[in-house]
Amino acid sequence: MKRLLVAGFALALLFPALAFAQNPFNGTWKLDPTTVHQTGGEAMVMSLKNGMYHCNCHPPIAVKADGQDHPVKGHDGFDAVAIKVVNDHTIERTYKKDGKVVSEDTITVAANGNTATIEFNDNNGSDHATGRGVLRRVAKGTPGSNAVAGSWRLDHVESGSGNVFDPTYKIEGDTVTSTAGGDSYTAQLGGKAVPNMVNGKADGTVSVRMLNKNTLRETYAKDGKVTSTATMTVASDGKTMKMVIHDMKSGVTTTMIHDKA
Repeated sequence: MKRLLVAGFALALLFPALAFAQNPFNGTWKLDPTTVHQTGGEAMVMSLKNGMYHCNCHPPIAVKADGQDHPVKGHDGFDAVAIKVVNDHTIERTYKKDGKVVSEDTITVAANGNTATIEFNDNNGSDHATGRGVLRRVAKGTPGSNAVAGSWRLDHVESGSGNVFDPTYKIEGDTVTSTAGGDSYTAQLGGKAVPNMVNGKADGTVSVRMLNKNTLRETYAKDGKVTSTATMTVASDGKTMKMVIHDMKSGVTTTMIHDKA
């Protein structure tokens, strides 16, 4: 009898674990940076002439390119920008929040002027990411400008690493918990929007629903207005997950593939 009771308790403990494992989203997903692809929206437009840097960011940025910090308003995650001109085809951009560096990147235009590399280093709280991408020129800048001036689109990503790229999902019943670097939330599937936590502070809200057993959609909002959606679909074999992010501000859709860790 005792042996049967022990076996019964073992099965009772095992069944919940099996139920947890069966959800195709549960676990950590590692980004394959070479699969990142962008479509739609505006090209990135920069100008750099007579000591002034402009970009068609959302909202636009216009600051002196003197390597010093200049305040900017209305941007998620940073409140100051510094633009340093390295030479006639390379610039360094530094973004700060409350005096702390949160992101840096270097843009270097190739000799033919048709492509440029962008190497970035993001370090915001527990978020950390580095990578290298290649930009493709869409239009030239005005004559006499630095080579970085003009219109650019992301052509492809060569490398990328960092915990912010690799989300972990845990779905139990109708509750989903997601973490990625310093970002996290716990929400009810199909329920009300909850705070989206970024490095321990609420940054807008997120609501989550299942579109089908293999597809999950996150909807992010600020001040009651949707800012972006992320739709994740796990392949039938459970080994890969396709993520499609649509940014409402820029109109850009980013697609990428994650592998099950």
